[in-house]
Order: sequence, then C-alpha cells, then structure tokens
Amino acid sequence: MQLLDTTPVLDKTFDDSVFTTHESEVRSYCRNWPAVFTTAKGSYITDQNGREYLDFFAGAGSLNYGHNNDVLKKALIEYIQSDGITHGLDMATVAKGNFIEKFTKHILEPRGLDYKIQFPGPTGTNAVESALKLARKVTGRESIISFTNAFHGMTLGSLSVTGNSMKRAGAGIPLVHATPMPFDNYFGGVMEDFAWFERVLDDSGSGLNRPAAVIVETVQGEGGVNVARAEWLRALADLCERRDILLIVDDVQMGCGRTGEFFSFEEAGIKPDIVTLSKSISGYGLPFALTLFKPELDVWTPGEHNGTFRGNNPAFVTAAKAIEAYWSDDTLSRDIHTKGERIHEVFSDLCNRYEGISTRGRGMVRGLAFEEHTAAGKVCALAFGAGLLAETSGPSDEVVKLLPPLTISREDLDRGLSILSDAVKEVIG
Repeated sequence: MQLLDTTPVLDKTFDDSVFTTHESEVRSYCRNWPAVFTTAKGSYITDQNGREYLDFFAGAGSLNYGHNNDVLKKALIEYIQSDGITHGLDMATVAKGNFIEKFTKHILEPRGLDYKIQFPGPTGTNAVESALKLARKVTGRESIISFTNAFHGMTLGSLSVTGNSMKRAGAGIPLVHATPMPFDNYFGGVMEDFAWFERVLDDSGSGLNRPAAVIVETVQGEGGVNVARAEWLRALADLCERRDILLIVDDVQMGCGRTGEFFSFEEAGIKPDIVTLSKSISGYGLPFALTLFKPELDVWTPGEHNGTFRGNNPAFVTAAKAIEAYWSDDTLSRDIHTKGERIHEVFSDLCNRYEGISTRGRGMVRGLAFEEHTAAGKVCALAFGAGLLAETSGPSDEVVKLLPPLTISREDLDRGLSILSDAVKEVIG
C-alpha cells in the first residue's frame, strides 16, 4: 500500500531539477532569480534556505500593499472560514455587492467618474480584450490605434496593440486591425505631437481606416518606464473627442496607486471612455480584473463577453478591504509621492555621478536607463546576489524598473536603494 505524503507543503524542499525537468521552457523570471521561494511577508520574500530578499518587483505590480498584508489577510481568512462563495461566475453575491459599493463610494464618486463596472475575467488581458471588443461594437469600426513600445497583454487582441516584436511573434499569425503611433517623446521632441496622426486621419489617401479607439498607457512599464506628459495626454483626449474616437486607458499596472493617485490618468485631468484595471485591484495578488466604461457605451448583450473565473469572490473581499483601508482618504497617496521622490533623488544622484544612465518615472514606478543595454541586467543580477529583487524592462531590457510595495517602510526603501546603488557602482563605476 502506498503511503500518503503528509509533509506540510512549506516544510518541503526542492532542487532546481523539479522545475527544469518538468516545467516548460517558457518560464522567465525564475531564470534571473535562481531560488526556490517559500514564504513572503510585507516587502520581503524568503527562499527555502531561509534567505530573505527585499522585493522591489511586487508581483509585477500585483502586490502594491505587500505580501500577505495583515489587514487583507484577516478579511480573507474570515470570509473563507465562514464558507463564503468562492466561485460565482457573474452571479450576484454579497462579496461582489460589497466591492461594488466600496469601489463606487471611495474611488469613482470622489473623482467624478460615472462608469459602469464589468468583470471581464481574472487577468489584465481579459480586461483589454473586452475593452477592444466593446469599442468595436459601439463604433462599428475595426481599427485600433496603439503606441510604440506599448504592452497590453498576451492574448491575440492584446498582442495586436502591443509593440514588443518577440511577444508579437509568439502569436504565430498576422496581428491585424491595429496601427501603432509614436508615444510621447518618441522622436525626442523633433516632431510635433500627433502631427502624423491628425494628418493621416484627414488624408483620404493615407490608407488609415478610421479607428474605433485609441489605447494608451500613461506610463509604459514593460516598454521601459516611458512617462507620458500630462499635456500630451490631454491633447490625446481632446483629439479623440473631436474625432469621435474612444479613448481607452490601460491602467492594469499603473493603476491602484502606483503613480500616486488611484488612477494614473488623474494627474492629466482626463476622463477616458474606457479604463482597464487588474494586478493590484484585488490587493492580495488574487486574480481579478475590471473594465470600466461610460454608461452610454454599455451595449453588451447578456453573455456576449464572459469567462468562467470572472467571479473570484475571495478577490472581491480583499479588494473591498484594500479600498476601505487605503483609499478612504489621501494618506497613502501622499506617502507614495514622498517615497517616489526619494527614489528619484537616489536615481538622480547616480545619474550625476556616472555617465551613460538616466532616470524616469512617476510616483513609485521608477526606471534607471542604461546606454549600454546589457548593464541593466548585470545590475539586477548583482542586486539579487545582495538580496534584492528588481527586474529589467524596455525593448532591449536596458532599464532597471522598480515596483516596490506602496506600503514599504522608509527604512526598507533606503536599504533596497543602497543595494541597487552599490550594484550600479560595481557595473559602471
């Protein structure tokens, strides 16, 4: 008789062969961080040998409130222990109703935003796909305008408006009905904003089909921490309004406070027609996404866009608690701006001390860009060796991108920045 393995999961240890032998070659992050992780708390993640790492990656922006946040964990455990609904599709549940109430009261109403709320599926790409489909249905047009170096997801519709050639090639088929335009400062200020876009819209011989929508990230995270100026975003919103083109803001990674305000477009004072959210909207790293849109755009028929896991009720519970705990006033928002300035100070000092690097970002998403592209990966590798997780981004992985938890202590923030500074010094100093 075969005995059951009753060893508690967290007490087990594994060597790398378990993953290299059985898991697909598609895995990526683990190649840069060769450790087997077992527990995590706050701003730290711990491997099976007991070594702690400061986490300036935060689940690619899915853990804005840190690992296993006590406030959110308490609400989640209480909900599970009370046999609350786990899987609800789009059925009405108390957990969903509570989330909708909190989101409307603390997020939408104070910002003067009148949006219908769609639960499109559990991931950011689900939200983007639904946004593109809705824009096409509303306008009756097919073409979508995207921007250079954009990243919007890995399913076919999202890939069609993504710039990265390697990711696009993975589709294996032509990605059509999307046209890229230059993102803010793509030409280094030598071309007037939207001059080309407006010209081809007006020219009957340009070959550009009249677009249904424009989709934009206010800060391109995967694209290299490229920040759109507020005036550029306002000009884009104005252009879309004048030309009867819907404006979609992809706030999957930059929403939920990453840039300082809850929505990244607040600084520009615009009100997009459609907004996509995911990653940290659950607050706890649980899969959850939203598509928000103006009420007059709600032309869906029942079941026209659906998904089995769009009713992840435990995520509704932690999301509602995160909004209540962190967004009922502006305390967190002010703290994000303060910490963001601290990162900017350290990065600016590095730029002044060493040639060939520059910095950019907003709030608590910051990038350190290297003219020698391979240097960014070397810096991240050295940082990992010193106990810090940080990733690279940009078309050539030339940018060290920081996404620390928004709730990180000043002490831990400075500790991580010190590790990163030492790594920069070793690579290019």
